[in-house]
Amino acid sequence: MKKFLLSTLIATSLVALPALAENYATPKEAEAMVAKVAKALKANRDETLKEITAKNKKWVDRDLYPVVYDMSGKCLAHGQNPKSVGKDLIDMADADGKEFVKERVELAKSKGTFWQDYKFTDPVSKKVLPKSAYCEKVGEDIVCAGVYKH
Repeated sequence: MKKFLLSTLIATSLVALPALAENYATPKEAEAMVAKVAKALKANRDETLKEITAKNKKWVDRDLYPVVYDMSGKCLAHGQNPKSVGKDLIDMADADGKEFVKERVELAKSKGTFWQDYKFTDPVSKKVLPKSAYCEKVGEDIVCAGVYKH
């Protein structure tokens, strides 16, 4: 009986793991989100920034959402935290003290397109987790979307 229960538990876990993984965004989806935002910003910047901050469903996908900064680190749009919009976040640090917004601005200036690792609170689990954001300089804006490393 114990073997049966153990094998059932293992089989159930193997089926459940892929289902759990589907609840979280992938790096390819983050890249696609940034490309979609970049295109929309070029077409209608003001409207796109408003839609992102209003959490329009086309800009939020599970734990994936865009954030847009200007080249000084001011938040222009945020898909999960409208209170950040309009604030200078250049000195914002993660749980380890890494000033990730400052680093984003520097990377946007030097590379234009990049991946960046830091820690952030997952809006789904509410836990501070390692995260990797894909960012791209679009005109004078920096567009980022990140994936949590579960």
